[in-house]
Amino acid sequence: MSAPPRPPRALAPDLARGAMLLLIALAHAHMYLSGHPTGFRAYATDGSPLDLLVTGLQVTFVDGRAMPMFAALFGYGFVQIAGKQTGGWPHTRRLLRRRSRWLLAFGACHALLLFFGDILAAYGLAGLILTGVLRWKDRSLLIFAATWLTVHATATTLTGLRIAEFGGPSGMTAATNPITALTDRLELWATLTPFLLIELIVPFLLGVWAARHKVLTEPHHHIKALRTTAFAGITTATLGGLPLALLDAQIWTGAPATLSVPAYVLHGITGLAGGVGYAATTGLIAARTTTPGPVLTALASCGQRSMTCYLLQSAAFVTLFVPYAGNLGTTLGTAAASAIATTTWLATVLLADNLRRANRQGPAETLLRRLTYDPQSSPTKNVVKTA
Repeated sequence: MSAPPRPPRALAPDLARGAMLLLIALAHAHMYLSGHPTGFRAYATDGSPLDLLVTGLQVTFVDGRAMPMFAALFGYGFVQIAGKQTGGWPHTRRLLRRRSRWLLAFGACHALLLFFGDILAAYGLAGLILTGVLRWKDRSLLIFAATWLTVHATATTLTGLRIAEFGGPSGMTAATNPITALTDRLELWATLTPFLLIELIVPFLLGVWAARHKVLTEPHHHIKALRTTAFAGITTATLGGLPLALLDAQIWTGAPATLSVPAYVLHGITGLAGGVGYAATTGLIAARTTTPGPVLTALASCGQRSMTCYLLQSAAFVTLFVPYAGNLGTTLGTAAASAIATTTWLATVLLADNLRRANRQGPAETLLRRLTYDPQSSPTKNVVKTA
């Protein structure tokens, strides 16, 4: 089975993915720091005033907002892939599940080699479990999404109670031995992935619904809805994120669990609205763009190669931060880590734009596409044929 030809791509989804990768870089970089007490979102609580300012801003606008945005885009892309298939539903279901299995494998390798906070595996699991929702009616999608919020809130509450009792997660990448670090990463990844799966289901379903109505692929037809969603989503996330931001930035200190845990839960739930609001904002930008300039083109190029750029971020962070490599994680604070994260993201944007100019896809996207559409070329198949 050969991959179908690539049709012209809509600007908004790729633009959203490219911008989202900056948020992911910012949300991940501080997790490579060690040697500090941390708050609910794993930010150091003993940093300089600048570090704590950056913490407050990122907890409000970044943490718990990037992943829902990516999950909504993943659901959107799921529908787009299904819509390009010419076979019946059994064929489409097999292809989507095969792609999801490979995403799960990519995520496992990412966690094994680079980063315990991998999100690819959670998306792969979501694809395997939720393939059937593509045949649900809109009403069923939205009702299930609303119902699942209870599960999401419950899981977030349990996590918040644990943090309130035992303290924030810290030293997650502090191992000085690469083998010990590998073991630590896998253990953390195995624990974290089910919680990520719980968190991404609602935005995934909303992304499926949005794709059916072509909200991002034909944004000029949905200006009013996009404007309302962007304003309401970002406002809700900002207001809902402030209490936890004040806690983690050490402005509000000494809060009991009866207040701090609800702040943590509120931050997580309103982050779903923020992720959707950010995606809607890119739709508005795309609707008002007739010919993308160099900046939007570069961002969209990054989004089109989002998996490659995401993996490169982790590779850069390991090289720079962990004790058995660059060891910057033991000396830098949150602000410096975020500056490195931004620089790393800019580098991936430039790389992606150079690949676009050379008419080349990212290597991760190329491999996933080949494994999805041409399973006979998978490494396992080739070994069997050679044997």
